[in-house]
Amino acid sequence: MTERVAATPGLYPLPDRAKETLSDLKGHQKGDLMSGDEGEAIVSTYDGVRATYVDHQLEAGLDLLTEGQGRWDDMIAHPLTVSDAVETGGIVRYYDNNNFYRDPRVVDDLGFSGDVARELETARELLAGADGAGDASLAATLPGPYSLAELATDEHYGDAAEFQAAIAEFLAGELDAFPAHETLFLFEPSLVTNPPAEGDESTATDAIATVAAATDADVVVQTFYGALDEKLYAHLVDEAGADALGLDLVAGDRDDTVYNVQEFGSTDSLALGLVDGQNTLVEEPATLAERVEWFEEQVPVDDFDRTYLTPNTELFYLPTNKYRAKLSALADAAEVLD
Repeated sequence: MTERVAATPGLYPLPDRAKETLSDLKGHQKGDLMSGDEGEAIVSTYDGVRATYVDHQLEAGLDLLTEGQGRWDDMIAHPLTVSDAVETGGIVRYYDNNNFYRDPRVVDDLGFSGDVARELETARELLAGADGAGDASLAATLPGPYSLAELATDEHYGDAAEFQAAIAEFLAGELDAFPAHETLFLFEPSLVTNPPAEGDESTATDAIATVAAATDADVVVQTFYGALDEKLYAHLVDEAGADALGLDLVAGDRDDTVYNVQEFGSTDSLALGLVDGQNTLVEEPATLAERVEWFEEQVPVDDFDRTYLTPNTELFYLPTNKYRAKLSALADAAEVLD
């Protein structure tokens, strides 16, 4: 029987009060964004944000809890933008939406920072001491090596494959310092928006496999913004070393996603992007449960080890009240399916 797990990996929206406080503390200029060596007042504010995120997830009743990535000014490019081997360039559009990040220009050998590990350790401590945590477990989030390489500018390695491999080794090194976590979500939106060229699929999957091998946790390669190219999908199932692929069921080309599973099989578990992370309309739990059942009826698999019920994108696009409502909808949908 398939285990259904409600989770919302990725970046959450900053609460309004914290947003105002941080604007006063950090300013509004490019040079005032996160660098990894912020002062005590900023650290304390983000500690409060992190605690709020944990409370929101516990109140919603999620099965897997995340850190929420409140400090990630640069969306999933964050682990590079705080690296000593990286200089920040101009402002770049984050995929096809109205959010922007600083171009991370890699100018030296990438090395360990421990920045994300420290965030996750504080989240682990919060979860360990929280009332009502019950059986909730901790999930970690990192950018996937393909997307992180695509979002960055290489001014040091000089070869695309070598750069992807170096990013993968960098992420594996960061992951090695993480505290115990049940699941790792690797975000790979660029696999859909700007997929590898014909013949380069294995370079991307080798890089993902390098990161996946650095943890004993279950690894979910989370794709979003639409369906994967079918050849790339097959490579990911066979070569990425993932326990689950995350698939966007909100995008209009969801039938292509179903076709991929029908034709090329799947990982033992799947993560289904069920709620729209970029639309404030809050879905009913029954509707989300119907989407899971619709998908499972289309594919030739009797049972998955686990189905993760997730948003189809990160949730930082949403107002706080809408993001919280979507957390609850996912948790309630898992209850409906049980």
